[in-house]
Amino acid sequence: MFPPGKRLLISFKPFCDIYGTVGTLKFTEDLHMFQVADAVFNTTGKPSKVPWTAETVLRVTILWILAFWFVGNWVVPCGAYLAGVNKESITYRGQALLSLLTDILGGLAGVTVLHRCLSPFHPLPSELFRFCLRGNWPFDVVIGCLMFPLVERLSKFDLDLTPLLPSTPITHSSVAQSIMTKDPLVMAIYTILFVLCAPVWVEIVFRGFLLPSLSKYMPVWCSILVSSVAFALEHINVQQALPLMFLGMLMGVIYARSRNLLPSMLLHSLWNAFVFLDLMK
Repeated sequence: MFPPGKRLLISFKPFCDIYGTVGTLKFTEDLHMFQVADAVFNTTGKPSKVPWTAETVLRVTILWILAFWFVGNWVVPCGAYLAGVNKESITYRGQALLSLLTDILGGLAGVTVLHRCLSPFHPLPSELFRFCLRGNWPFDVVIGCLMFPLVERLSKFDLDLTPLLPSTPITHSSVAQSIMTKDPLVMAIYTILFVLCAPVWVEIVFRGFLLPSLSKYMPVWCSILVSSVAFALEHINVQQALPLMFLGMLMGVIYARSRNLLPSMLLHSLWNAFVFLDLMK
């Protein structure tokens, strides 16, 4: 350990090259950890220029959570009850339709919250909530897809750790059970939900809003990490925390490199399709 405030000078003298020159690389302790990390992750670009403050970020986050909770716990259940749907006897098809309806209404409610809270800042900077077909982002998406086996290994590793946690039973979710029936209509509904709808709402909030907002107060790489943790927490599934964090980091890096929501949405959709196909085996 070096005493606080003491400068650390590190000299590195590589072998002489063919021209006989000697290179010297110098660092000082004044280069803080965040600056070093930014240098390592410089491919993620510069912080976004968001016009709102931390108060707006907190307001949007709280209202977004409340909107999803209200839709999922009151609007859809009450609507189903009024329509005569019995929760105890609902079929897998009915369950799939309710899940799709909950996701669509919750997503629309979240986007509405986002629009209303950010309306005082219109017109927004052109780099925010950007969708563009041009650029080199397809290569990044391909690299992200090649990481899917690693995400799957992290998922298995997380499941191995789960029995070590108290009161954490390992069971198949009702959604997984519905998909395992291989009912064509059920699979079609969940394909629309997981591959088309969910990635849009989630990426708009986490990569379109939260990540750029955090980059105003912390380095970009740290914003990617924090937004990935929030992304994992949003799923409320301790059995998948590690793979979801890693997946969130992949999508965060792709967004930060391109400043484009389309590639992160596409990678999210492809991952959901990968999991969906795995459940159908």
